[in-house]
Amino acid sequence: MARTAIQPADMADPRPRYTHGWRVGNTVYVAGQLALDQDGKLVGPNDIGAQTRRVLENMRRILEAGGASLDDVVKITVFVTDIRYREAYGVVRQEFFGANPPASTLVQIACLAMPGALIEIEGVAVID
Repeated sequence: MARTAIQPADMADPRPRYTHGWRVGNTVYVAGQLALDQDGKLVGPNDIGAQTRRVLENMRRILEAGGASLDDVVKITVFVTDIRYREAYGVVRQEFFGANPPASTLVQIACLAMPGALIEIEGVAVID
């Protein structure tokens, strides 16, 4: 089965550390995304809503570059540095996924790979 790396033109290229996404057959795997702008700088310091929005916008870019959309996402894993962000994250998630959100796991962790990052989300999409 063919594997295709996904690197949107309007996002900083993280390779060789990791690849934003891979399309394998009709499945797209999105690496954990932080709230980074196209230059790789953190967006929304100390603002879980702004960071969540940017993370999901980045996920959308990767999915679209791989031929998928947010509607195709079947599973996400969410990492937050404080469980109290759950409600604010949920409000933004609702904006992006609507009434049929993907299966989801939310985990509190001590820190993320970039200082100031509050949330990271990875996902899997299946294209019909």
